[in-house]
Amino acid sequence: MFTHEDLARLQAQSLKMQGWIRQQTFSPENTKTLRRFSSWEAAELIFRVNQSTLRGRLAADPSLPQGHVEEEGRQRWYTLDELNEIRRRLKVNRRSMMPYRPPGRRAIRAAIANFKGGAGKSTVALHFAHAAALDGYRVLCVDFDPQATLSHSMGLSDVTEEYTVWGIMARDLVRETNRMNSNARGAESGSALPQRRLPETVTSMGLSDLRYTDFIKRTSWSTIDIIPSCANAAFVEFASAQYRHLNPEWSFFAAVSRYLDALPPDAYDMVLFDCPPAIGYQSMNAVFAADILYIPSGPGYWEYDSTTSFIGQLSEALEDLSAFSSIVPAGTMGLPKAFRDIRFLLTRYESGNDLHRAMRAAFQKVFGDRMTEHPIEMTRAVEQSGRFLSSIYEIDYREMTRETWRRARASFDRAYDEFKGHAIEAWTELEEAA
Repeated sequence: MFTHEDLARLQAQSLKMQGWIRQQTFSPENTKTLRRFSSWEAAELIFRVNQSTLRGRLAADPSLPQGHVEEEGRQRWYTLDELNEIRRRLKVNRRSMMPYRPPGRRAIRAAIANFKGGAGKSTVALHFAHAAALDGYRVLCVDFDPQATLSHSMGLSDVTEEYTVWGIMARDLVRETNRMNSNARGAESGSALPQRRLPETVTSMGLSDLRYTDFIKRTSWSTIDIIPSCANAAFVEFASAQYRHLNPEWSFFAAVSRYLDALPPDAYDMVLFDCPPAIGYQSMNAVFAADILYIPSGPGYWEYDSTTSFIGQLSEALEDLSAFSSIVPAGTMGLPKAFRDIRFLLTRYESGNDLHRAMRAAFQKVFGDRMTEHPIEMTRAVEQSGRFLSSIYEIDYREMTRETWRRARASFDRAYDEFKGHAIEAWTELEEAA
């Protein structure tokens, strides 16, 4: 017979191993650090200019970052901050190297979601975040998944549930309930409106006093922050059901949207959501707050079947929210929920696999122009990056053959460039921030 005590013991054993793996994966200080990027990468892959042009411009202006030359090496290597300083100060052929951002708009928000585990949600979120950072954007990631793969890949593991999406939702419950009670007291109607009461177990947590910045953690990438997740945040589904019972009029699905609305409009450029493999309170918060819905899927029949079920159940869940239409959620989102764009993205794709090609054709036939043009290919480099909780952008190309590394990076670059194009198009359609 096994009880919760046995499960707790097994978790304790696993946490010890997790610490050891973390030490092997990250630096000896148990902290993830970001490598430098070579002048070849900077010119050809990041700034996308001629190498000799970049070298000449840097040599002509000694005040620009000059990078670091390793012992017995000739090539210069730059930190992300140095690359961004070069990007801000340098123009090539009178062209700014700063990424495009529609003026007067808040950050664009994209949810990466699917029903099935292993579809590549965390991998896509991680790589898109890193690609966007190398592109010059400031990125906020929100990890909605209690498995916390994205958080761990970003170097965060010592996280308590108060500072996850669960904390944001509990904080929102208290604040929204107080707002409703205040409105009820201020009503001029002849009959007094009922007060909504929350138990002390909720109000005494002190979450309502937390600032929005308290939930945001830094990462090893200076232009990427994250609202992390942790295993203990899994009980958010149970807690949220209780919270809805305490205040049935609480628009639970808008908690994260309201939180993001409180951020300064220019604090970030992109907000990326890594969603759990289920439709629940957390995932509904993600899709409600998102401007864009990106749905990754593997190239097999069962993945196709799961994706079909996911969009059907998501449709029904969003329709059910119409019951809240009389309670207009504060913020930039409203009901009925409408996305600026929806796209399907194939992951782990092998062009030489007959089944994969057939399933890709099936996806394209069904979803038409909602299907992205560029799938993410499965390569050895992608497998290796997954084993080491790193993106292909974090792996030094000298750790493998350059062609293997470059092929994997090219696949993600194409997928990201397509994503950026869709994001910018949706971004320009947003209303100007107040």
